[in-house]
Amino acid sequence: MRKSNIIDYKNPSQNLVTDVLSEFLRESAQKMLQLAIEEEVQNFISSYQDKLLTNGSKQVVRNGYLPERNIQTGIGEVAVKVLRVRDRGKEDIKFSSNLIPQYMRRTVTIDVLLPLLYLKGISTTDFADSFEPILGSKPKNLSPNVISRLKSEWYDQYLLWQRRDLSKKKYVYFWVDGIYLQARMESEKNCILVIIGVDEYGKKELVAIDDGFRESKESWQGLLLDIKSRGLIHSPALAIGDGALGFWGALTEEYPTTVHQRCWVHKTSNILNKLPKSQQAKAKQMIHNIYMASSREEAESSWKKFILAYSAKYPKATECLLKNEKELLAFYDFPGEHWIHLRTTNPIESTFATVKHRTRKSRNCFSRNTIIAATYKLFLEAEKRWKPLRGKNRIAQVINMEKFIDGIHVSEISNDNLNEKKYVA
Repeated sequence: MRKSNIIDYKNPSQNLVTDVLSEFLRESAQKMLQLAIEEEVQNFISSYQDKLLTNGSKQVVRNGYLPERNIQTGIGEVAVKVLRVRDRGKEDIKFSSNLIPQYMRRTVTIDVLLPLLYLKGISTTDFADSFEPILGSKPKNLSPNVISRLKSEWYDQYLLWQRRDLSKKKYVYFWVDGIYLQARMESEKNCILVIIGVDEYGKKELVAIDDGFRESKESWQGLLLDIKSRGLIHSPALAIGDGALGFWGALTEEYPTTVHQRCWVHKTSNILNKLPKSQQAKAKQMIHNIYMASSREEAESSWKKFILAYSAKYPKATECLLKNEKELLAFYDFPGEHWIHLRTTNPIESTFATVKHRTRKSRNCFSRNTIIAATYKLFLEAEKRWKPLRGKNRIAQVINMEKFIDGIHVSEISNDNLNEKKYVA
């Protein structure tokens, strides 16, 4: 083959046409950021304007710039110069930018993308190439060595978080679930076990995350024992989860006073799987009518309608529903303001959906440590977006084990209605 017949195919990313809009946004962002830093420094110096030297001159003054840095952002690399501040006295007053902290090289959005790309199967050596179309050039701070160090840091952060003291925490509700992901060099699937709690102030937060063997009772019990050993003695009032028997057995032993609530999303899916497609839409609406009813009596009425409609022709579907009546309707004994949170394991499912989506099509395997660490990082980021519990004023009542009937506190129910409900104190 002659040399003249050989076509040299270069890296396509090197021939990308400059995106005028992206370039404009980068330049605008750079100017705005520089102005914001200038304003930040000016405000800092102004806060010390009363500090003067013996000769009457100002003690805290500007002193040039630190070396220029390139910050990797979602719209490409942005060059910034942070002003230097000098304290001419002896108090050693120092300025630290809140916008561009010391040693910052990447924005939070880029750091969030890293564990997502890892879970999707991007190899350590391919991270820089993956970001090249976004950043406009191969990023220097995403080399294989940097990525390996980041993964190691993720796991170190996870271990430190896993050892934190929980003795001052008091959770009113737990949401629990597990996700299966294949770990490198292991023949069985790892199950990542997750517990999310809502504390006495209504804040949802990640309580525990660890790997286990197929959501077994032993695995869940080990996780519950671990959080108890770190001081979480107070039992949650209610735990919400799917039908994994391992968790419920472990919960009964470790927190025997906690009420069990089965997730209606999981239960609906299980029931519909036992029905032909032609019946699923109607059945789904009938199930929806059960758990969205305004009272237990109304829910039980809708429950009977479903059993009557499907027990003769589709007994497996009705048996699936009948198996957990008590656990499915437990939320009626808790504040009505909380029902939207208690019917399902949504806080976990929405985050797990991201993890499942990122790994479903990936053939890569992951080590145990890095998959736990990456999942931990994703949950911590998701935690920032979790909405607080509605009806926070009701939390103290739940903690004090005060009675609710159909979501209403007994003190707010008239005597006539109380007698109709045949309530026994």
